[in-house]
Amino acid sequence: MFIDTHAHLFYPNFNDDLEEVIRNARQAGVDYILVPATDLASAAQAIELADKYDFIYASVGIHPHDTNEWEDSLIDKLRDLSKHEKIVAIGEIGLDYYYDFSPREKQIKAFEAQIELALELKLPIIVHNREASDDIMEIIEKYKDTPLKAQFHCFSGSLEEARKLIELRHFVSFTGNITFSKANTLRNIVKKISVENMLLETDSPFMTPAPHRGKRNEPSYIRLIAEKIAELHDITVEDVARTTNYNAYKLFGIGKKPELSYTYKIGNSLYVNVTNRCNADCIFCDRKGDAVINGYNLKMKKSEEPEARVYIKEIGDPKQYKEVVFCGYGEPTIRWDVVKEVACYVKENGGKTRLNTDGHGNYINKRDITPELEGLIDVVSISLNSVDPEQYAKLMRVDPSMHAEMLDFARKAKKYSKVVMSIVGINGVDAERAKKFVAEELGVEFREREYF
Repeated sequence: MFIDTHAHLFYPNFNDDLEEVIRNARQAGVDYILVPATDLASAAQAIELADKYDFIYASVGIHPHDTNEWEDSLIDKLRDLSKHEKIVAIGEIGLDYYYDFSPREKQIKAFEAQIELALELKLPIIVHNREASDDIMEIIEKYKDTPLKAQFHCFSGSLEEARKLIELRHFVSFTGNITFSKANTLRNIVKKISVENMLLETDSPFMTPAPHRGKRNEPSYIRLIAEKIAELHDITVEDVARTTNYNAYKLFGIGKKPELSYTYKIGNSLYVNVTNRCNADCIFCDRKGDAVINGYNLKMKKSEEPEARVYIKEIGDPKQYKEVVFCGYGEPTIRWDVVKEVACYVKENGGKTRLNTDGHGNYINKRDITPELEGLIDVVSISLNSVDPEQYAKLMRVDPSMHAEMLDFARKAKKYSKVVMSIVGINGVDAERAKKFVAEELGVEFREREYF
């Protein structure tokens, strides 16, 4: 059920009961464990663990604490170690200006050299950052035009830094510190970052979550971290596990890609994968990529799009869900007749419905479809994305005239359904201006979605 992407099982305080620790992890639903090395000695230990247990993987790297004696020849040794089939990353590497066990210039040199090695080997990196965010961000920014991918483990930076890293295709992960009583600031950041951008980790034997704080941490406690994330996002632990497991597959190649889903549950809502086709091509949409959301594979061709009866069969009793949502990695109104047929079934059987749309349904169907919302669609969530037509056009890769088309759809739709306008929270989009515009000009609700 879970993948612990960061557990230092080679530490001496595991020597006496490692078998029991691993048994506890398996019983707690931990399917895979990634053991990141911190130096050459621990790299050998991590590889030994990966050889012994089929569900353990490893990474190799020199931790900033251990870069005092850094020499460029260490790269050759790390390269050789990386040839092992179960080495999935270069790490744990990075900068630590809190302890400063190694000179900062040595830390930076080692960090950059190991990033270059990761790029050479086409491996991701696992980044340690403690009170070194300015230099970390500056270094990572230099690689924005490369295929570099990273896990920023035990993340404790700002929301702005998290957003920037996510825009650069990286992942963040949080440890047991999000369960600490005084960690409200960190929890607020967790709440605002989409789970699609997270990995799960314990950082064993450190950062033990409550109620075990003060004791040695171990992978079986991963559920406590997942439960806190689920609570903050108002989703289930299963949602967190499934989503972060796919992220681990995407970054490290651990696990497998899920099969195609026609309907999929997130929290207590059921989502209908209507189509992958769309008249827009948003810069923040993965429609042409993996098309996976919350660990569900939504990638399908036009020939794979099911008839309404397939969706209806999978829905069953719609009253068991908070709502049935028409969305997917595409524009649902492209298959408006199918949406209407399924929505009719849901409403006739006591369920609630929501339509996630770019607001181009009238343009797509060459008629005003908003009167057809009445009695079928309870809530229409429309992607505003920007108040400015030119920025809107760049974000969605459409003609600027589609901005007016979307606003016209919203104004007409609110006569028949509750309307919510949303934007994606990315740098450069003025959320406050959008919120004010939605309230004053459209008179509907506003929501900000996190970028992933």
